[in-house]
Amino acid sequence: WKKPDLASWWICRSKAPRGKYFGGCGRQLRKISHGRLSENKESVKKMKVLLGTTNPSKRKYFEELLDGFDMKFYTLKDLKIAGEPEETGRNPEENAVIKARYYGRFFDTVICNDSGLYFDKLPPDDERQPGLHIRTPRGSRRLDDEEMIAYYGELIHSLGGRVEASYHNGFAVNCHGKIASCTESSKADAFYMIDTPSPKRQDGWPLDSLSLDRNTLTYFVDEDADGLDAKEEEQKKRRRGLLLRLLREASGIDYGGE
Repeated sequence: WKKPDLASWWICRSKAPRGKYFGGCGRQLRKISHGRLSENKESVKKMKVLLGTTNPSKRKYFEELLDGFDMKFYTLKDLKIAGEPEETGRNPEENAVIKARYYGRFFDTVICNDSGLYFDKLPPDDERQPGLHIRTPRGSRRLDDEEMIAYYGELIHSLGGRVEASYHNGFAVNCHGKIASCTESSKADAFYMIDTPSPKRQDGWPLDSLSLDRNTLTYFVDEDADGLDAKEEEQKKRRRGLLLRLLREASGIDYGGE
């Protein structure tokens, strides 16, 4: 991994399995024998989307992000999908593609994402660098929310009590087997993480209890959704446009709103 030297960058591309043609996403739903959902072209506004996560907070996030497009989101837990792919990607985008391809076996339209967390005080190859293994640091078992707060609080304490951090995010959309993917990273989205957690918790987003806005020094868990500053609004706008672009590339349907 190499730190990007542009303030904001992303690389988008689409991938279709060789020798196969896959139709667009926005179709009327009907059940077919192997349990997938298939769709017809008339009903773009009623698109049903599987999110490759069990995290209910992520569903809420995507519902807010794509509000107004009348999409119905399901999580893996909703559909009782227990299996998961081996995430062998070298970066968040590759892992998002692996997940989108895997969960595309169960649903026609799938959105997956993966994230890597990076601390400015650690070199990329330092074993303490969270990277792609945020919940399984240094080869550990999967940590629950409180264990994550404890682990990263101790690590940040060992680094002086405060670090500048940033997430690199990979997104992938699978529509009837055609996959479009993208990497998003922005220096403008960097934030602080400190060794003293807020007493507040956000279910599914444990590290928000250690994270501070660089400008206001407010814990992420203390920020009010109604009081989002201009930077956060810009981040949501950028990410919404990115997801709509991926949906268009994978489905062939222009959803507008970018």
